[in-house]
Amino acid sequence: MDNFQQALLALQNGQVIAYPTEGVFGVGCDPDNAEAITRLLTIKQRPADKGLILIAASYEQLLPYIDESLLTDAQMLTVKNSWPGPVTWIMPVSERVGSLVSGQFDSVAVRVTDHPLVQKLCRAYGKPITSTSANLSGYPPCKTTAEVEQQLGNSDVVILAGSTGGRDNPSEIRDARTGKILRQG
Repeated sequence: MDNFQQALLALQNGQVIAYPTEGVFGVGCDPDNAEAITRLLTIKQRPADKGLILIAASYEQLLPYIDESLLTDAQMLTVKNSWPGPVTWIMPVSERVGSLVSGQFDSVAVRVTDHPLVQKLCRAYGKPITSTSANLSGYPPCKTTAEVEQQLGNSDVVILAGSTGGRDNPSEIRDARTGKILRQG
């Protein structure tokens, strides 16, 4: 079984994976599996109230997780024109999304990635996966497989080997309702 199949099987079995994104490695799991999300938060030492990003291969994969009826056509056009790419949008959350994903918020952070390996993974899995930087809280985000192994190697994380998209920073985060930049990319 090749590394890609191992990562896909890990997702299907409720495990946490690490994978390269546009700028840094991310850690993720099935956004509908509370046990997997709890495991991810424990591994990362991340508070549950912060929420997680959902990363997808297409906008259609995100539809069950957002409530686009709360956004105007102009706001939706702005969001869709930035994708695929390294821009994460804070959007109104659907009732399907649990608090482990949305955190303390009535919104969810979502991105349609342009990273070919993550697109392939989300297509093969059939839905988005959670995404947060692959590092222990307080440590710099990992940019290589070796850095992931160094920081998270003692945990049960399956690492999808690959290269990041070469960006220096994690994705930019913007609010879809206001257009405000919340984290510079």
